[in-house]
Amino acid sequence: MTRVLIAGASIGGPALAFWLHRWGAEVTVVERAPELRPGGQAVDARGVTKEVIRRMGLEAAVRAARTETAGAHTVDAEGTILETFNAEDDGGDGYISDIEILRGDLSQVLYDATRDDVEYLFGDRIAQLTQDANGVDVAFESGAQRRFELMIGADGLYSSLRALVFGPHERFVRHLGHMLAFYSVPNEFGLDRYLLDHQEPGRSAGLRPIRDATRAMAIFAFAAPGLEVDHRDIPAQKRLLRERMAGLGWETERILVHLDDAPDFYLDQVAQVKMERWSSGRVGLLGDAAFSSSPLSGQGTGLALVGAYLLAGELAAAGWDPAAGFAKYEARMRGFVEANQEIGRLHASSKDVPPPPEPEWDFALIDRAINGVELPDYAPVSAR
Repeated sequence: MTRVLIAGASIGGPALAFWLHRWGAEVTVVERAPELRPGGQAVDARGVTKEVIRRMGLEAAVRAARTETAGAHTVDAEGTILETFNAEDDGGDGYISDIEILRGDLSQVLYDATRDDVEYLFGDRIAQLTQDANGVDVAFESGAQRRFELMIGADGLYSSLRALVFGPHERFVRHLGHMLAFYSVPNEFGLDRYLLDHQEPGRSAGLRPIRDATRAMAIFAFAAPGLEVDHRDIPAQKRLLRERMAGLGWETERILVHLDDAPDFYLDQVAQVKMERWSSGRVGLLGDAAFSSSPLSGQGTGLALVGAYLLAGELAAAGWDPAAGFAKYEARMRGFVEANQEIGRLHASSKDVPPPPEPEWDFALIDRAINGVELPDYAPVSAR
């Protein structure tokens, strides 16, 4: 039986583990965090991603965990509604999708679907690896040493496995000149089922509903070309956010009051990952580690779920031969990834200072970013 090690237990990792087990592999997932990370940003499923969820048999579980956001209002500084988007728009694949779920809730659904069939190693990480023609020898930070036939990095934008095998982050991470921050706050704003978004050139503040009606998710974005942040210095990140949001108006000051008490504060550059290849020998990459399209594309989760389906299917169809399986996976995914990265760059440029002319959105491009990939019907293990 082919043994596969996956780094990362957020979304792409457990989704890949689901399909690898389905096609007959023995799967281990290693996650540096001591447990699943709850909460996080709201993520969406659109178009072909919904079909992947359906094929997993998880549509009911995913829909049960949705935020149930009904739509979004853009508002002015006084809170007057300027424009409204509904979750039913564009067949549920619009600005607010009909399947919107917190990252941590989707991660929990995927973990629950795989925990009985997949080995999870929490609180550990890959320290060293050496690959040869037949497999990969791995030394874990805990001191354990094991051998696998294949390894996949699904450990995010700043992937440790990618750094070990392909090189430093600076070679692949491309910042788009903006920063994004979010954290949960008490719902003292009368927020119901509609996201509220207030924008001015170069920055925005918003509130989105979550399943717990007593809480809400605060979202901030601001232009920051050339600005770097220290991922370990949280107090400095909070000072930066306060500085950039000063004078924005609307409910911004009331939202910032809760910043120091936030248990789940996050701030980072809006970035993409650009790589010529997503594999090297017996090591491959998936999701943000390979092809982050940035949160501004709205499709990062879709890329991870679709990529997991195709990667597992092509490896199994190739008899677990990494060269053939990785090559077919990349060929199937590349156009889908590029369309979504283009959407992310267009969205980022629309928020620049000074703002550019209103972009002419290419609806053919949007359709390719939502539906532009084929999902083969891979044969079950018994038929292989």
